[in-house]
Amino acid sequence: MLYRGMDRAQLDAAYNNTAAVPERNAIVADWAARSARVRRDHAGHLDLAYGESPRERLDLFLAANPNAPTLAFIHGGYWQMNDKESFAFFAEGLLPLGINLAVVEYTLAPAARLDRIVAEIRRAIEWLGDHLGECGADPDRLYVSGHSAGGHLTATAITLPAVRGGLAISGLYDLEPIRLNYLNEKLGLDRDEAARNSPMFHLPASAPDLVITYGTAELPELCRQSIDYAGAWLARGLPGQLLPIDGANHFDILDSLARADGELARVFLKMSSGW
Repeated sequence: MLYRGMDRAQLDAAYNNTAAVPERNAIVADWAARSARVRRDHAGHLDLAYGESPRERLDLFLAANPNAPTLAFIHGGYWQMNDKESFAFFAEGLLPLGINLAVVEYTLAPAARLDRIVAEIRRAIEWLGDHLGECGADPDRLYVSGHSAGGHLTATAITLPAVRGGLAISGLYDLEPIRLNYLNEKLGLDRDEAARNSPMFHLPASAPDLVITYGTAELPELCRQSIDYAGAWLARGLPGQLLPIDGANHFDILDSLARADGELARVFLKMSSGW
């Protein structure tokens, strides 16, 4: 057996979210259509460069209140797919709640190794902390969130000085199974790089609040990753909580952040208001 009693085929299936959710393509197409409307209808600060490479860019959509918190969202795609343009749809729910949205893009594998991707995300969050004021937002109310691979990257950025809290959605926190399955064909992780970039093995001494969330209808391995990481996080005495979203799969869980009345949107509003 290769990992936790699974052979290679079973381990591949255990992390294949696309195969596990038949409606995935329709959900992703809906994200893209809604995001295109947001980008058309809301004046945003688009393609702001936080680094020198072509994909080191972010989009910023501002709520009416100049003192609004900013949620920096990091997209998923197993570090090898997607772009920021398809995730502007979160603004539909967040802007009416008085929450700014920054959507971060980064260089994808195989063009970038995971060490570089992690460094880019940290640079993006630091850039926001330095430049939000110039864009008309409050640099002291910056929060970070991400989905899937973006949940992993949220965990790697949560301790940056500019960050006030985080929301890690359906993340990957122990990368050893990723190293051993089909996803590593593009990532090229070796044992050391996987361990070095696994938040499970690098819990901080202190951190702001982190909500670790997942959908109860996700693949068991995805659920386990969040449950195990939250257990380790809380056992270390760090502030946060584990939040299962009942009935959500790996993709439609994002509706709970994109809707103003969604569970994750409400939780973030409480967090950014000081609970």
